[in-house]
This record gives sequence, structure tokens and C-alpha cells, in this order.
Amino acid sequence: MANGKENRVGVFICHCGSNIAGTVKVKELSEYASTLPGVVHADDYAYMCSTPGQEKIKTAIKEKQLDAVVVAACTPRLHEVTFRKATELGGLNPFVFEMANIREQSSWIHMKEPERATEKAKDILRMAVAKAKLLEPLETKSVPCEKTAMVIGAGVGGIEAAMKLADSGITTYLIEKEPTIGGYMSKLDKTFPTLDCSQCILSPKMAEVDRHPNIKLLSYSEVEKVDGYIGNFNVTVKRKARGVIEDKCNGCGDCAAVCPVSRPNEFDIGLGPRKAIYICHPQVVPLKYTIDFDHCVKCELCVKKCGDKEAINLDMKDEF
Repeated sequence: MANGKENRVGVFICHCGSNIAGTVKVKELSEYASTLPGVVHADDYAYMCSTPGQEKIKTAIKEKQLDAVVVAACTPRLHEVTFRKATELGGLNPFVFEMANIREQSSWIHMKEPERATEKAKDILRMAVAKAKLLEPLETKSVPCEKTAMVIGAGVGGIEAAMKLADSGITTYLIEKEPTIGGYMSKLDKTFPTLDCSQCILSPKMAEVDRHPNIKLLSYSEVEKVDGYIGNFNVTVKRKARGVIEDKCNGCGDCAAVCPVSRPNEFDIGLGPRKAIYICHPQVVPLKYTIDFDHCVKCELCVKKCGDKEAINLDMKDEF
């Protein structure tokens, strides 16, 4: 819509060979399009995506002084870019274009019902024209972009995504709410359908995350808020109180050895025990202990055992 006036719309219907024209009555659809309010031009062609088809669009834009274009054809995933470019080459903003999918949404699913397919195509086209009458030009713009990425969840899928980003030279923050990465796959003995050893696949990937220079691992952390927009997101992350200073903990396990509290280990589905200060399993990444404050009695035996390393802080709070 320009200057408060409805757009002058041109409609172009593609036969798509027989994919559309073999079911939908294209000529009837073209005649119907010409009766819709705002439509000043309606045409059909065997292959609208071809060079002659695109020329029809460009010529009509200039000769009929069109303000917007509707193409009734196949899926936008296939040729939306093609028709936007044709619209632009015709002298219009590429965003005053709308596509009506009458192939996947009508002709292909009603191959034995030409009458119903045609009526449905009319409905789809009418909606596209109604939208096109209100389209306004949009302009692309460039914004500064920080070349970093965040992957939320460090199961095997998150690990693989983070590694691919990091290998591409992108600084990647990998966020995991549990004390260790690996997710459910780390609990499996074998993987289906090959029955390969789960840890044989996962452990090398976990180790690579730990040492990759472009991956910043934030375990025992949760995303609290996401602000901003594509290219410039601001993410607030809660670092849950671990009770152990990661930079100082060497994973020796002396603290767990003296801890008097024993609890069912969630990693083992409660079948095995763990202490109030614990690691889930021997292959954890990062190899840092975590205090279960819900069951810690704060006897400070772990603090004393840790000694000069001073890696344990029983007063630690969540950080953002």
C-alpha cells in the first residue's frame, strides 16, 4: 500500500507443466483472478520460473504500472527468490511480491478432484491478492555483528553443533544446565541400531569440547533471558552455585572421600550412591566437583581436606 492507496496487483499463474495445469483449470483461475479487487493484470504461462515467464512479469510491471506482484505456482522454498528477483528487475521493491502455493497445497493433493482443486486454488489466490494489496516496500540494512554463537544444551547434538561452529572459527558458548556435558547419551551403554559403544563415540567429543580454543563451556548454567535481535543478542546466563571454584579444582576426589553424606546418584537412576560433593561419573567434562547444597550438612570436612587449594566455597551464590 503506497500513500494510503491500495496496490495495483498483477497475478501470474504457472502451469508448472502438467503439475498444476493437469489438475487445476488454469484458464478459469486466470479469469477469476482478473475479477478480484485490486487486480489490474492476470496472465498464465507454462513455466513462469523460466526466462520467458520472468520476462512476462517484468514487462507487465512496466506496462501496467503494477505496485505488487502475485505468482501462483509451486512452493516458495523453490522459487520465491527467483520471482523476487524478477520483481526487482521489473523496477519494484522485491518485497512487494507474494507467492500462492497452488501446487503442493492444491493440485498435488487433489489430483483426482479437478473441480475441488480449482476452487481451492481460487481461495489460495484470493488470500494472496488480499495480502499483496497491503504490501509495502522494505529495505535491507546491514548491522554490526559479533561473530559469536551460543548453543543451549550440551547433549550429543549440542556438542556436535558447537564443534562445527568452533571449527569454522566462530567463538561458541556452550551452555549446559547439568554439572557435566553429554546429556542422555552419556547414560547409554549402546546406541541403536548399530549397537556401538556409546561412550566410545561420546567421550572423544566431550574431550574435544573441553580443549577446543573456540568453545567456552558454561556447565551448571541456565539461560535466564535473551534480548536483542539477529546478529546482536544479549543473553543473561545464571551460573548456579557449584560450591567449588572451577579454576582451583583439579578433580582429585579427596573431598568426596571424606564427605559423610551419601545420596542415590541420579546419573545411575538411583541404583548407585554418590556423596553430597560429587561428580556424576568418571568421564565428566568438566572434571570439577559439585556440591549438592540440598543435602550438604556443611561439616567442612571437604574444605579441610582440600587444604591449600582452597577450591571449595560453601557460601557460594548463584551468579549472572
